Amino acid sequence: MPTSAQHQLQSLQAALQQFSSGALTAAALGDHARGQADLLQALPPRYGEVLLNLLDRLESSALFSEESCSFSQKDLIDSLQLWLDKARAALEAPHHQA
Repeated sequence: MPTSAQHQLQSLQAALQQFSSGALTAAALGDHARGQADLLQALPPRYGEVLLNLLDRLESSALFSEESCSFSQKDLIDSLQLWLDKARAALEAPHHQA
C-alpha cells in the first residue's frame, strides 16, 4: 500500500507534467512542491535542499523569456525529473530511513 510520501511523489510528478505542458505556472508548481511535507520529511534532508534550489531557479527562469535567463527551463525540468526519480528510488529502498 502506497504511503503518504509516495502519494505526494506521484502528485508532484503529475504537477511537473502539467507544468511541462503549460497547464501549471512555475509559481504554482513551486507552491505545490513545497506543500509536500510528508514526502520531504520521508527523504534525507539533502533532498529538500536540492528541491528548493531547483524550484527557486525554475521560478526565477519564469520571469524571463525561455533562454534569456541563465537557467534553461528545459534543463530545470529535466533536473526536477531526475530529482523525482531519485526520490522514488530512495523511498523504495529496502532500508529507507526517515
